[in-house]
Amino acid sequence: MQSTSVPERFRPLLRATEELAQRFAHAGKTLFLVGGSVRDALVPSPTDREHYEHDYDLTTDARPDEITQIVRGWADDIWTQGARFGTIGCRRGSDRFEITTHRADVYLPESRKPEVTFGDDIAGDLSRRDFTVNALALRLPDMELIDPFDGLGDLAAGRLRTPLDPEVSFGDDPLRMLRAARFKAQFSLEPDRALTAAVERMHGRLSIVSAERIRDELDKILVLERPSDALWFVVRTGLAEEFLPELPRLALEQDPIHRHKDVLAHTLAVVDKTSENRLLRLAALFHDVGKPRTRAITDGGVTFHHHEVVGARMTRARMEALRYSASDVDTVVRLVELHLRFHTYRLGWTDKAVRRYVRDAGPYLDMLNELTRCDCTTRNAAKARTLARRMDELEARIAELREQEELDALRPDLDGNQVMELLGIGPGPAVGRALSFLMELRLDEGPIGEEEAAARLRAWWADQPPS
Repeated sequence: MQSTSVPERFRPLLRATEELAQRFAHAGKTLFLVGGSVRDALVPSPTDREHYEHDYDLTTDARPDEITQIVRGWADDIWTQGARFGTIGCRRGSDRFEITTHRADVYLPESRKPEVTFGDDIAGDLSRRDFTVNALALRLPDMELIDPFDGLGDLAAGRLRTPLDPEVSFGDDPLRMLRAARFKAQFSLEPDRALTAAVERMHGRLSIVSAERIRDELDKILVLERPSDALWFVVRTGLAEEFLPELPRLALEQDPIHRHKDVLAHTLAVVDKTSENRLLRLAALFHDVGKPRTRAITDGGVTFHHHEVVGARMTRARMEALRYSASDVDTVVRLVELHLRFHTYRLGWTDKAVRRYVRDAGPYLDMLNELTRCDCTTRNAAKARTLARRMDELEARIAELREQEELDALRPDLDGNQVMELLGIGPGPAVGRALSFLMELRLDEGPIGEEEAAARLRAWWADQPPS
């Protein structure tokens, strides 16, 4: 295909790969562009185009050491960590390339590492890819489309299939079952019956996949426009039982008497409502996981007392099992723990209440407020308006207090050194108790000044029992 006849949507791909393709051709090797950049050039996806704009996946009949020789002197950087699996990475300018020898990846039943067999055939390589919509290739540099499994037809029909029997595909890499959920939501593709049935039968195989890979795939799902489309799939196929068993257990009625929506439906609705912030979406996903363990049916209806405390513990355990960073875990756990705090101030937002709310939320204040707003999924318009109005009032009160005092850096009017000097004591637990007393004063009354704080501290200290 001459460059003048290349459709406009393919021109960025041609420009980025033209020199590289010539180098492979001079070495007598084939080179094909594969993966998301091909799929998105055929059917543009707003969610993926930016990601793939400078990242290119390619496949070739050259072996890893040959790939390294071909790109040396052309690439600005080369990395060979994936050579044993057939992949050489390189960078030229702002473009990144992963070039992989035609291959077949097969997981052993007891192994998390694939056995790699290199091949020479593009059709064979494409057959081992996850889905037909990704089993598309452009031969370089002539840009001939290779589509042996009708991936283009599946894109047009909104259908999700695997190139080979789905049990073979999922046997090669069980993480593909979770990727199927993401592709369903991300590209509005409906899994065919054979694919869905294979996930229902094989979801136990996900146990051989590392927690880190599962975590990364979950994160990709959670930042989609509508994560619920994927999350419903993982629940209904049984896949969630393997990495997030708390999710299907939420399928219990909030109120069996009045038939209010179940907790799972509510949770997924909250996830969809929140903005596409990974940590906020995780907090929305976990915010009610403590409800099944705390559910009690009384004469007054169903209760979930302290579900936020129980849920915070469960969230920490699950996120640690999925190998989230300590920072991620602490953030999400704190949001889960605080997601009901807003509702404890039903009588209005006094200065004291606002200070405590802001102090407890700390750096998570904005995310906590958004989670609280989105946690209202009621169809009762009056109830929804009331909650929104109360949240508006809270945010207005926070803004007012911020203008009057250092609300985002709440601290006692005296520091530890001043406390020790005033009380004539050295470092120890008594200093901590004194600072806690002063902090309570600060929260209750706002800044009272050093002189007043010193007087209050002396009076408090005089009432303390001798140590």
